[in-house]
Amino acid sequence: MYTLIINILILLIAPFLMLGLIKKTKAFWSGRKGAKIIQPLLDFVKLINKDMVISKTSSWVFKSAPVINFTAIIFAALMVPLADGRAILGVPFAFIIFAYILGFGKFFSLLVSLDTGSSFEGMGASREACFSTIVEPAFFIGMASISAITQNYTFDAFKNILHGTGIYGYLIIILMAVALFLMLLIEGCRVPVDDPSTHLELTMIHEVMVLDNSGPDMGLISWGAAIKMFLFEALIANLIIPQGLAPVYSIIAFLVIIFLISILIGTIESSIARFRMTHVFEFIFIMTLTSLLILALVTYRIYGN
Repeated sequence: MYTLIINILILLIAPFLMLGLIKKTKAFWSGRKGAKIIQPLLDFVKLINKDMVISKTSSWVFKSAPVINFTAIIFAALMVPLADGRAILGVPFAFIIFAYILGFGKFFSLLVSLDTGSSFEGMGASREACFSTIVEPAFFIGMASISAITQNYTFDAFKNILHGTGIYGYLIIILMAVALFLMLLIEGCRVPVDDPSTHLELTMIHEVMVLDNSGPDMGLISWGAAIKMFLFEALIANLIIPQGLAPVYSIIAFLVIIFLISILIGTIESSIARFRMTHVFEFIFIMTLTSLLILALVTYRIYGN
């Protein structure tokens, strides 16, 4: 029971600390002190206590979509192994449900930007929908390949990759970690795909979609986006953490990996600029290539001589 409580607390609080650490890392590399690591949490509390400004031209979609999107992200989080290596809700084919529940939430987040009647926000929605369309098949290729070699159709398959695969197992783990990290940057709208701190109209993607949101709605959107990034970091952590660790050591290792990935994200965002829009698709297809390499390794391991 105590591990379940710890997992829930980590799920709800760690995303704020993750964002704070990313910003702190960026401040460090730019020679600044930066805000406190808990600043995203303080910003969330500030947004919750503010009033909302809602356009008269918007419909019920604008009012309900942030809650639906946040609920979808929380439901998807129940299927991801967290600090103790176990998911709160263990169901067969969890990775398929996970992807489509997130897709369901994103559908409503796209509707919000279209419901405002702004062509500018519609442009951002079009770009984000296009990126997700490319990412989704790559994710399924990688997960289906791992499921095929482990005969396990949940995220618990990560713990069984090394069973009977030899050197191929280590290669699969490395490639899948790379694919999930790329997916984190793409779905999290981070550099080099998008810049969450940009205000240049022609290059905004995710941020332009939420320009009309404010108050508690904006708080839920920000919190949900942070949890979504955290889920991909959690998948990478469970891919790396070896099986059989005691719960206490597993939780410590999980948190260390989460914060190391956050530092890596901050370092990347401090080192390179956002790609030109025409080059973003080339970057996204790297994930597809990585997933196809996983498929090739699994196919050779199963059917090769």
